[in-house]
Amino acid sequence: MKPPKRLQPLVDDGLIDEVISRLMSGKEADIFIVRCGDQLRCAKVYKDAIKRSFKKAAQYQEGRKVRSGRQARAMEKRSNYGRKQQEEIWQNAEVDALSRLARAGVRVPETYGCIDGVLLMELVTNEAGDVAPRLGDVIMSAEQAIEDHALVMHYINLMLCAGIVHGDLSEFNVLVDDYGPVIIDLPQAINAAANNSAQELFARDVNNMRRYYGAFAPELLHTQYAKEIWALFAEGNLTPDSILSGKFEDDSDSDGVDVDGVLEEIQAVMREEQERQQRVLEAEVD
Repeated sequence: MKPPKRLQPLVDDGLIDEVISRLMSGKEADIFIVRCGDQLRCAKVYKDAIKRSFKKAAQYQEGRKVRSGRQARAMEKRSNYGRKQQEEIWQNAEVDALSRLARAGVRVPETYGCIDGVLLMELVTNEAGDVAPRLGDVIMSAEQAIEDHALVMHYINLMLCAGIVHGDLSEFNVLVDDYGPVIIDLPQAINAAANNSAQELFARDVNNMRRYYGAFAPELLHTQYAKEIWALFAEGNLTPDSILSGKFEDDSDSDGVDVDGVLEEIQAVMREEQERQQRVLEAEVD
């Protein structure tokens, strides 16, 4: 296909030899399959902030480091320079998160550089060479759901040990190849120790995974990994080798029932369903 305008400079510089096809269009980026030498890779073209539909972006950016006072002042004033710097921080956050998580042992796509708002990275495929499906498009047995859920909980544990909360984890941000789940889409990743919303977003990530896998293995719906893992983290006792049980003694209610937690869970499920329907509509429009 004809290279899109944003990819043409990378083609001119020889970083991309051919643009094969558009893979998908998401809320913060367009994804293309490209050929680099004899390798097929992904080119993630970030959308400008004005076109990006990511909700509450400021909530995710809290706690991110700014290199200088000048940058901070420009970003606060929303000058052209400030907006450009904010975009670079948003994009670089994903590159940094992917690199850190790969080193921590989390399965994420390998990155090959971010140039002018285009992230080149690994194209996740199955053994037949087909693009790996998103978790939301996969049907599985109860046994497989339990196995993969445990692996995702392990990855989430490793992420938090590395100081990172995904912040938007759902069945739409996990790919599944022949070896299991692969975590993707991290421009909104947050600093677990420096963002006031970290615990809330962490719980949503974990419970999204519980909800999805629980549709195939209902016993998972009774697990409390979000509370268990965060409690260990808050106490300074979380390690990559922490043994997780999915159980948590909650003293918030004398009868052993966390009413507020149940209500929050119901509201979270409703919000996720609304967002899921919106994503489906956006995909149909694209």
